[in-house]
Amino acid sequence: MRTASEEGNGQKLDLESATPRDRVAWAANLFGDELIMTTSFGAQSAVMLHLVTSILPDIPVVFIDTGYLFPETYRFAAELNERLNLNLKKYRAPITAAEQEALHGRLWEQGAGGLKTYNFMNKVEPMDRAIKELGAKAWLAGLRRSQGESRASRRVVESQNKMTKIYPILDWDNEKLHRYLEVNGLPYHPLWELGYVSIGDWHSTTKLEPGMNETDTRFGGVKRECGLHEPSGDVD
Repeated sequence: MRTASEEGNGQKLDLESATPRDRVAWAANLFGDELIMTTSFGAQSAVMLHLVTSILPDIPVVFIDTGYLFPETYRFAAELNERLNLNLKKYRAPITAAEQEALHGRLWEQGAGGLKTYNFMNKVEPMDRAIKELGAKAWLAGLRRSQGESRASRRVVESQNKMTKIYPILDWDNEKLHRYLEVNGLPYHPLWELGYVSIGDWHSTTKLEPGMNETDTRFGGVKRECGLHEPSGDVD
């Protein structure tokens, strides 16, 4: 398990107790041009985008566009892209949402099997293509332990399909995120104020209602992960 890295002065950086900025700097130093980040332009995505690009202004920012995002998400993406001058790399499925429905129907309504096919077609395959085309070996993502059981036991650095994944804000809660947004004058996703705490496709995202947790607001509570962040073990 990789939890520490040699620093220039011979000392080790404990990534589990390091600051988010130190984690990003560690990844940049180790992987250089083979490092990318992803964003969903979700509820609090401005935090990771601002944090990472303040250190690495030209890092490729991969945005997987399923074609089923909320109108507010597309407008939010355009706002942050212009404001932060992102090196945005947008990836989509090889066929449009309309063609998918014509050929396969509404896959997300076809049980676990249909949902798996939908996620692979619209999220996993485009992400795999992005990794290959960008020559990436490491990936910064904004996962947090407080987002649900599937993320509660994550480590700051993990391995997934031979990729090294680093989660700089893994141990941050909503209060820390709010403080960062406030200090830096950054916006929440517009749907945050309407009760949406985890924002993905319009057909698989619901508001947080009394008695629900964050996991319940995605995919009808059936699952939290869409395939991009399935656990597969720590880095050795």
